[in-house]
Amino acid sequence: QVQLVESGGGLVQAGGSLRLSCAASGRTFASYGMGWFRQAPGKEREFVAAISWGGGSTALTDSVKGRFTISRDNAKNTVYLQMNNLKPEDTAVYYCAAARSYGSRRDHDYSYWGQGTQVTVSS
Repeated sequence: QVQLVESGGGLVQAGGSLRLSCAASGRTFASYGMGWFRQAPGKEREFVAAISWGGGSTALTDSVKGRFTISRDNAKNTVYLQMNNLKPEDTAVYYCAAARSYGSRRDHDYSYWGQGTQVTVSS
C-alpha cells in the first residue's frame, strides 16, 4: 500500500515557475514507477510525466518538453515536478500516481493516486 500526498500548487503568472512535490508513505516507494497527470476543468485527465524506479529514465508529454522536469529522491520518498515557463493552458489539478511498471501514459496502469493539487496560471 502506498499513500501519496501532493503539495506545491498555487497561483502563478504566465512565465513563472512552480515545483510540485509528492510525498509517499511506505518502505517500497523505490520499487514503483511514478507519474504525474493533470486534469483541467471539463477535460479528461492526461499524462504529464513519468519516472522509473531509480530515476534513470523519464518521459514527458510533448506539450511540456523543455519546460517541465520530473525527478525523485528515494531517500525522501518524494517525487517532484519542476514546472518552468508556465502557460495558462497548464492550469489544472495535478495528481501524482504510483505504478509497478514504468512509463505508462495510461492512468488505469497506476494503482495509487494522491488527492491532487491545483495549479492556476494567469495570463
